[in-house]
Amino acid sequence: MFMISTLFTAWILAMAKGTGIMTVKPPSTVLLPVSPEQLSRLQSAISDFSSHQLAWLSGYFWGMVNQQPQTGVEALTVSAPETVTLLAASQTGNARRLAEQLRDSLLAENLNVNLMNAGDYKFKQISQERVLIVIASTQGEGEPAEEAVALYKYLYSKKAPSMKETVYAVFGLGDTSYENFCQAGKDFDRRLHELGAQRLLARVDADVEYQEQADQWRQQITAILTQRLSAQTTRPTPSTVMAEHSKEAPTYTKEMPLTASLLTNQKITGRGSDKDVRHIEIDLGDSGLRYQPGDALGVWFENDPALVDELIALLWRDGSEHVTVHGKSLSLREALISHVELTQNNSMIVEKYAALAKDDSLLALVANKPALQQYAQTTPIVDMVRSVAAHPEAQQFIDLLRPLTPRLYSISSSPSEVGNEVHITVGVVRYDIEGRARTGGASGYLADRLQEDDNIRVFIEQNNNFRLPTDPNTPVIMIGPGTGVAPFRAFLQHRDNQGATGKNWLFFGNPHFVEDFLYQVEFQRYVKEGLLTRIDLAWSRDQQHKVYVQDKLNEQGEEIWRWIQDGAHVYVCGDANRMAKDVEQALLSIISQYSGMDAEQADEFLSELRLERRYQRDVY
Repeated sequence: MFMISTLFTAWILAMAKGTGIMTVKPPSTVLLPVSPEQLSRLQSAISDFSSHQLAWLSGYFWGMVNQQPQTGVEALTVSAPETVTLLAASQTGNARRLAEQLRDSLLAENLNVNLMNAGDYKFKQISQERVLIVIASTQGEGEPAEEAVALYKYLYSKKAPSMKETVYAVFGLGDTSYENFCQAGKDFDRRLHELGAQRLLARVDADVEYQEQADQWRQQITAILTQRLSAQTTRPTPSTVMAEHSKEAPTYTKEMPLTASLLTNQKITGRGSDKDVRHIEIDLGDSGLRYQPGDALGVWFENDPALVDELIALLWRDGSEHVTVHGKSLSLREALISHVELTQNNSMIVEKYAALAKDDSLLALVANKPALQQYAQTTPIVDMVRSVAAHPEAQQFIDLLRPLTPRLYSISSSPSEVGNEVHITVGVVRYDIEGRARTGGASGYLADRLQEDDNIRVFIEQNNNFRLPTDPNTPVIMIGPGTGVAPFRAFLQHRDNQGATGKNWLFFGNPHFVEDFLYQVEFQRYVKEGLLTRIDLAWSRDQQHKVYVQDKLNEQGEEIWRWIQDGAHVYVCGDANRMAKDVEQALLSIISQYSGMDAEQADEFLSELRLERRYQRDVY
């Protein structure tokens, strides 16, 4: 009975894939447990069914067969249904959230889904994938998210496999403020195609305000995959579904942040320092908001009212006139303070403003992409308006701007040390434009405008790709110049309270020892107590010859290699564009010099460390 019913279901499936009922020859009635009359009635009943409905019907019959007890009959060998592999290459959590939303949509359509963070994915198995969906964010100068670096390098290496048996789609996340917008998504899309994979759907390149595009794309890809795969897929078992949804959603999110309270705002650089770095402590109260060392704190902020008033005056507008933001009517001043980005310009905003102003100098920039990018990166919105008067309508101007987005800061505390508090280390952005002082949006809000006990809206952005070893006996090497030292303060607090016996080695750098040694007293205490086994310091401006953390790494290369051979985990935090690249080059040089590997082998070795979670970076 099982074999015959399976053949019958297979015939239904074949009709679903055909162009019409009569294009598919039915199996011989000798094999089917129906009479010619019954078969004729069936054909008549389904004559106006769509291919999607026929696919669903075949799955329905298949389910009926599987619910009936089968005894004494040899089962027909049936190929396993194709699984949709979702790869989330996330930098700030957005790609992961989109992948989770797509997973839920596909599960609702009864498809088999395997959601993987790119950092957990065994990239050498990629040629075995039949349906691959990549959701990829871009960081730095067009580079893939940290967790996707090993996969990216493999795909672009000589060892990359043929992907001719794979169909795929790519959704790219980026920021038009940067020149290489969505470059990682573009690179994954191009390389998969070069390796022979077939696109299911054209790549999408999404800006900061991505949700509407993401919703449309999710609906499209779900419909395509449902039509392609539903006929061959059995419903995931409850255990599978439970496993997929086992992680509870956090109580507070980016969209629903916690209203916490500011406890401390302390400047931790000296009076003579060129840098203004703040140690910020926030009281989470009894909210139950949890975090781990390695996570980031998302901070919602408001624009400087003084900056807003300056801008309104330059626009020749009245701050009380009403505009509409996301369907809500509010005053222009309120919209500029709380709902749009004012401290980050980009080429798209310049281009739109140039069209409104009809200004020859700005229009000339639009035709020169490098010059346009340079202008957008160095000219704040308010100074663009000051230099080129357009006097747009209030709503026109609001429509030019991007929605306000929270800023993420590496957490510099461990709950085991500070209880219901969370600490961050903030480098305040300060600069002048033609003698006018300008300040970063979030950093200025935290440093200059928030007072102790003021409310602040926050959420936790988990970073499972930047975690201490589970074994407290494992040695760790931490490389974090400037505010990049923040998570390592959290690491050391956690290791201290954990009673970890593993060795700890910190590399820290900044311009001057006297003015810029962040958390000096704490780190010196850890050295004295033996928690911090070694600390190497690089002061770039205390002598004629500039010294950076990568120079200190090279000086200690042999010992670093010994630690790596002993199982050490290596962590890097800070600037992605220069420091992180220089540090990685130093590590590759050390591996090659002291192991005898050539450059290609050293690069593969570092990729293996990434896969083993022994080389982790939190760079921005």
